Amino acid sequence: MQSWAEFLGDAQTAALTGLVVGLVFGAFAQQSRFCLRSACIEFWRARPGPKFAIWLVTFSAALLLTQLQVWRGTLDTSTIRQLTATGSMSGAIIGGAMFGTGMILARGCASRLLVLSATGNLRALVAGLVLTLIAQASLTGIFSPLRMQLSTLWLVGPSSRDMALWLPTGLPMAMGAVLLAAGLLLAWRSKSGLWISFGAFMTGAAVALGWYLTAWQASWSFDVIPVKSVSFTGPSANTLMALVTDPSIPLTFDTGLVPGVFVGSMIAALIAREFRWQSFDADTGMLRYLVGASLMGFGGMLAGGCAVGAGVTGGSVMALTAWIALLAMWLSAGIADAVMDRRSAAALPETQAEKQNGQLLTQIKAVGQASS
Repeated sequence: MQSWAEFLGDAQTAALTGLVVGLVFGAFAQQSRFCLRSACIEFWRARPGPKFAIWLVTFSAALLLTQLQVWRGTLDTSTIRQLTATGSMSGAIIGGAMFGTGMILARGCASRLLVLSATGNLRALVAGLVLTLIAQASLTGIFSPLRMQLSTLWLVGPSSRDMALWLPTGLPMAMGAVLLAAGLLLAWRSKSGLWISFGAFMTGAAVALGWYLTAWQASWSFDVIPVKSVSFTGPSANTLMALVTDPSIPLTFDTGLVPGVFVGSMIAALIAREFRWQSFDADTGMLRYLVGASLMGFGGMLAGGCAVGAGVTGGSVMALTAWIALLAMWLSAGIADAVMDRRSAAALPETQAEKQNGQLLTQIKAVGQASS
């Protein structure tokens, strides 16, 4: 396998590994309905069910399988940027809070928008494009000075970012196993189904696969290969800008990952006959999607990743800033849901009843007019 990869070259191999990881993640994320927003809503409304179980299985599978690689020595944590570079606690807190609020407004996080857009959801496609543009503006454009200012409010050194250094050897792996068992139990109790549970596990396994393949390439390549895994905010921005500004797309793990997720999700949707066009209408609205996508674009770049990039991928290697960002996403999503959606959801049955009564009254009038 190594000789074949050396024949292809470093750039082609990196793009191919990203494509493979993306295909696996996209297909199983679409089938399992993996979504942090839905999990947060179930959790904060005090009825954790299948959506929360799916997220928990995905997160714990990524944590367990990644930490298994660390324990076996196939993944060297000293090569991982989230653990060896200075991190921003202020960015994790503020950016995570913005991202969590944004995903409630846009009805999906960055990964969910990409997956849904491949199934014909034009609302997700528009929101994803806005998210990507704002992310690029936050990285190198007009919003980059504000991002830099906020990120430097509270910095932590590399020695403080690796949470595994604080814990007994093997405990992170044990945490993953316990959480996985809890997630599978909840999935069984909520009648999620074996295929959905398997899909959630494979979505998390795709994250661990990304770590494995990039570490494998870095172990033999003469070039510097970033050891990384699934993330969407930065990679989506880089891929879009490459499409717009470069005559040829540079081959990297990221530029293979994003198209891979899109294609994998589309294939899964077509096979399952779940592909259908969906657009904005009077009920969905458009403004909240645009505002939510903008918050996620800036927040994701400030936090160092999206709900997957920071929350699952960074969390799987026990990066402190990733866990803090994930916590901020959960808390802000709960607050945003309570303020903006929970009241309207409580009033929905009455509104629906009024709508049905109005339709019935119209039918009665029509019958009366016909009889007269």
